[in-house]
Amino acid sequence: MYFCLLFFLKSMKHRFLSILLLFFILNSCSTIKNSWNDLNVFPVAQDIELGKQVAAEISANKSEFPILEEKGNEVLYNYVNGLVQKILATNLVDYTKDFAWKVNIINDPKTLNAFCTPGGHIYVYTGLISFLDSEDELAGVMGHEMAHAAKRHSTKQLTKSLGVQLLLDAALGKKEVIKQVTGALLVLSFSRAHETQADSFSVKYLCPTSWKANGAAGFFRKIEGQVTPPQWLSTHPSPANRIKSIDSKSSELKCMGKDSNTGTFNQIKSLIKNIVPPPHKPSEQSDSGSQTPGIPNSSKPTQNNPDKAGPSNTNTIPQKKILKKG
Repeated sequence: MYFCLLFFLKSMKHRFLSILLLFFILNSCSTIKNSWNDLNVFPVAQDIELGKQVAAEISANKSEFPILEEKGNEVLYNYVNGLVQKILATNLVDYTKDFAWKVNIINDPKTLNAFCTPGGHIYVYTGLISFLDSEDELAGVMGHEMAHAAKRHSTKQLTKSLGVQLLLDAALGKKEVIKQVTGALLVLSFSRAHETQADSFSVKYLCPTSWKANGAAGFFRKIEGQVTPPQWLSTHPSPANRIKSIDSKSSELKCMGKDSNTGTFNQIKSLIKNIVPPPHKPSEQSDSGSQTPGIPNSSKPTQNNPDKAGPSNTNTIPQKKILKKG
């Protein structure tokens, strides 16, 4: 009887140790995966330099990026800058005093897009502003893009795809490398984890303000209402899931803001309607899912990476182009 009991206890001990070992292995794998997702050996100071180089490349490419001059469009620039400054005033945005957080408005009524380079150079397309319905929605999208920069998602992704040395070369001003990095940045698709984090921080940024903190959900509600779903929905978290997540985060944080400022926002949209669009480029495709010429198409689903995304168009504004909207 004693030997039977001893054998039983030894067997249980081995099983326990096996289960414990399996737990540590699985936990280690999860830790390694999370560490890889957060890996960024690119120095913060070089985020700033890289952002300057990319911004200069975009400014020089006026045919692809017809940036509105601030002179003559002061009301529009003051308005969008005001949104950015209101978000920064919450003191929740990392690198508030280090990054540029400079607004550039691209005169392209057919493109629904906004993006923020490393170092905080913000680009908003007139097409996106016209597409949205209220100020809190635009603030939510701006907060989302600013979160990508503040959490350094771009350089994390670019470090993995291009390598640190290439990014350092771009930051040092090597022209051909800058063009390569700029092209990659403009069609960069963030991981699901990064998109979720940017959505979450958009709510956190807006929560202390008078805006509705779930403003970014408005963009996805409009996307969700399309007759023909965009291609990127097949590989990206669905608008319904993102809406639910954004709304839940707003409730979780007990955000009290109620402002949408629809009246003021409609005045801004009226100003945009009066802006003469840039000349039609012969190479530009009229197809609603087309990309800006010269930039690789990122709207096609990537089989090997379910985290890749590219955006869409809306039936309320015909013949829209949408670059990556993350």
